[in-house]
Amino acid sequence: MAVKIRLTRLGDKKAPFYRVVVADSRAPRDGKFIDILGTYNPLTNPAEIKIDNEKAEKWLKNGATPTDTAKQLLVKSGIINK
Repeated sequence: MAVKIRLTRLGDKKAPFYRVVVADSRAPRDGKFIDILGTYNPLTNPAEIKIDNEKAEKWLKNGATPTDTAKQLLVKSGIINK
């Protein structure tokens, strides 16, 4: 089972709000997930990123691969070094 760290979309039309989740790579974007790592709100200025560092590091050590967008968020929150 390939596990990915990715975003799932919540919120209303024209007002997105995202959760950073760990999910099976075959699951749909807003479908079933394994664990919630945090949230991302792009509408605030600056964008609000809240990610649980311990959980994220645990999943990365266990082999979860982040998507491009999730990787950028992990870099901004200081979990992954460039």
